[in-house]
Amino acid sequence: MLFISAGFDAHEQDNISYLRLHEKDYTWVTEEILAIANKHAEGRIVSTLEGGYELDALGRSVVAHLKVLM
Repeated sequence: MLFISAGFDAHEQDNISYLRLHEKDYTWVTEEILAIANKHAEGRIVSTLEGGYELDALGRSVVAHLKVLM
């Protein structure tokens, strides 16, 4: 089982980080994690929200993450 501490504070609209990620980046990362989980953990993933402080960007990023997990 993979455990994810899903932080979204690397979004370009969040001032805490300089990584400047977008929703499509979180989609890609989640797809990669899901591929690893499918290969090594029978697709089992636990994801918990860790961070993200710009609420609009946080909401969009979480939705992108969850769409892949669903």
